[in-house]
Amino acid sequence: MAIVKIGKIVPKLFESIFPILTDDVIITEKQIIHIKVRHPGDYELYAKYIPEILEKPDYIIEANKPDTAVLLKEFEENGLRFQLVLRLKAAYDPKSRQNSIITFMKIRRKEWNRLLNNKNILYKSV
Repeated sequence: MAIVKIGKIVPKLFESIFPILTDDVIITEKQIIHIKVRHPGDYELYAKYIPEILEKPDYIIEANKPDTAVLLKEFEENGLRFQLVLRLKAAYDPKSRQNSIITFMKIRRKEWNRLLNNKNILYKSV
């Protein structure tokens, strides 16, 4: 299975979840296929935004699964909003495990607002 290093996170943004062991983020071929199937066109059109979403999220919100965070980013120049679910490497994970993207998609304003109103916000950019 192919693994692609796709960007880096800023560890201090995730301090409220747990200590970050590595800033590298990967995406597997399996997850790219998942994104392409579940969110047609999003990966092909918007994957170029992933590194900036990882480095400069507008929000990090609590996810439904342990060791996982949801990153939200809005690009004002074109009105696009994105949701990226990131599995973070935990201290008990095997050494080979890395921070990895679970899914990525463009979202509408309604979903953006729903997430911010109903989820625990762990980080908000100034």
